Amino acid sequence: MQISFKLPAINRTETKVAVESALEKYKMYLLMDPEENEPKITSTLKLVPSAPNNQFHSSTEEAAVNKIDQEERRNKYIAWIRKAVNRLAYQERAVIINRYLIEDEVYDYEVYNELGYSERKYYRIKARAFYKLAFILRIEIYEEGGEPA
Repeated sequence: MQISFKLPAINRTETKVAVESALEKYKMYLLMDPEENEPKITSTLKLVPSAPNNQFHSSTEEAAVNKIDQEERRNKYIAWIRKAVNRLAYQERAVIINRYLIEDEVYDYEVYNELGYSERKYYRIKARAFYKLAFILRIEIYEEGGEPA
């Protein structure tokens, strides 16, 4: 008796968009230094007195806690993407790092010329890397009616 099962179809276009979005978010997190969470240096006046509740909230404390939480989320996301990229094969990793993870904005043609690949080989490697990254990061998108097995 042979057991067979059908794998669900992957929506390659939406999956590619999801992976590019994750890599772009990684790049933005590297550049991010949030200033909106800085403490207020001017006092705030209230017309209604606050009710005593044995809790003290200063804007400085809240800003510090928010900043620490945001930094922790940012660092976890960066580590998550780095671990995923490091699981790729050498050629795939080289394509993803040179195209998406360095600070400078580069184009595909610059990357495949720098790596010495033909245009066709570069896009094959890139597509394979995206496919693998989608599964590693668990952000693959299935066609309608299909769910992961």
